[in-house]
Amino acid sequence: MARSRDALDDPGRAEAFSDGVFAIAITLIVLEIGVPHVESDQSLWSALGKQWPSYAAYVVSFLVIGIVWANHHTLFSYIARVDRTLLFLNLLILLTVALIPWPTSLVADYLDTGGSQAKVAVAVYSMVNVAMAATFSLFWWYVVRRAPHLLHDDVDRAAASASLHRFSLGLLVYPLTVLLAFVVPIATMAVHGVIAVYYAFNQLSIPRSGAAPAEETA
Repeated sequence: MARSRDALDDPGRAEAFSDGVFAIAITLIVLEIGVPHVESDQSLWSALGKQWPSYAAYVVSFLVIGIVWANHHTLFSYIARVDRTLLFLNLLILLTVALIPWPTSLVADYLDTGGSQAKVAVAVYSMVNVAMAATFSLFWWYVVRRAPHLLHDDVDRAAASASLHRFSLGLLVYPLTVLLAFVVPIATMAVHGVIAVYYAFNQLSIPRSGAAPAEETA
């Protein structure tokens, strides 16, 4: 099969670079869990309990980044080669992933304040997830609709194209979380966790000819 003139043979460098960004982002979110300072007559348990927004923000963001990383790895398992356009689309994904610690910090600081501050913090968190869903969908759309020659030869092209619809569900759901944040911000964070669990079930399972996926090497 003919390759585009600007195709690169090794997608491994792009994936390795991406793994580094994911690793840094998922490490930074734990920094939002501070160590409370209490006096000798105060309860450390009580102080730790008051930090529940930090724990909630950490768990949800860890799920989001971790599952995004897993799906990113799955995407690259179907890609045999990359071109410059795909590299830049991958950078857009990493742009949103690297941003996640920031809205995580907002949620940790303002989720328990109530009122407009909590709503705005969770709305911003939702907006970042909208951007992440958009960049992911754009990446996969480019591969399956515009540059299917970048896929491994044994990947079912029709199934890959069909997977775009279920993989892009976030484009419909995440904008709704922005609106929901201005009504029930705490519940909105729970919805983000549920969406992450949805994506944990491989929405990119695509039939391949030849060796079974379990026999493939990374």
